[in-house]
Amino acid sequence: MAEFRLPKNSVVQPGKTFKAADGAKNTKRFVIYRWDPSSGENPSTDTYELDLDSCGPMVLDAVLKIKNEVDSTLSFRRSCREGVCGSCAMNIDGTNTLACTKAIADIKGDVMIYPLPHLPVVKDLVPDLTNFYAQYAAIKPWMWTQSTPPPDRERLQSKEDRAKLDGLYECILCASCSTSCPSYWWNGDRYLGPAALLQAYRWIADSRDESTGERLDELEDPFRLFRCHTIMNCTNTCPKGLNPGKAIGEIKRMIAMRVL
Repeated sequence: MAEFRLPKNSVVQPGKTFKAADGAKNTKRFVIYRWDPSSGENPSTDTYELDLDSCGPMVLDAVLKIKNEVDSTLSFRRSCREGVCGSCAMNIDGTNTLACTKAIADIKGDVMIYPLPHLPVVKDLVPDLTNFYAQYAAIKPWMWTQSTPPPDRERLQSKEDRAKLDGLYECILCASCSTSCPSYWWNGDRYLGPAALLQAYRWIADSRDESTGERLDELEDPFRLFRCHTIMNCTNTCPKGLNPGKAIGEIKRMIAMRVL
């Protein structure tokens, strides 16, 4: 019988506990993954007890409070705090989402916070997105045209054609969908993943783009596209309510129609 074990230095250990200030009545515990590559120590989970009466309503508010008032060594990404930039994507309560839009009140019990899964960790809650961004660049996320642009105006499209981009252009590249996908976990070096493929379809569906054939040619590689098995974790976890699974299905359909 096969037996699988994590490397000895990757086993998560219990970490420190930080209690709330004396007199705090409305408290909640936040259990956060910690790892510092410079320390040479195993990763751990530190526990922070916060007084919610002096904390904002979102998980990001709690993480910022910990950073500013309890433990300045905690590392994470954040920027807009409005669910627009995608910087604060984390695994919260077992689901990939944005810390700035996840309400603390929606979580029963301790709030478990980990970095996005199946990516190398830079430090604490900061994943290494180098490969993710390289895959995004690989789908040529710009208008790819063959004709000369009009000299006196923009390339125009009808309202109907513009509406076809709804549900695609809103992607903020937070990586929540791709890091929820088992196919991406095991084939992330070749499979582009839901986020990059959603972005690929965004340009395929754009009536102003003139390189649909070339884009489909580049996606016909069995690993780049067809490692998707429509598990739909990507759609279920998207914090913007988008449907990468549908976009991937449309690309598969268009390639199949070319073969027929």
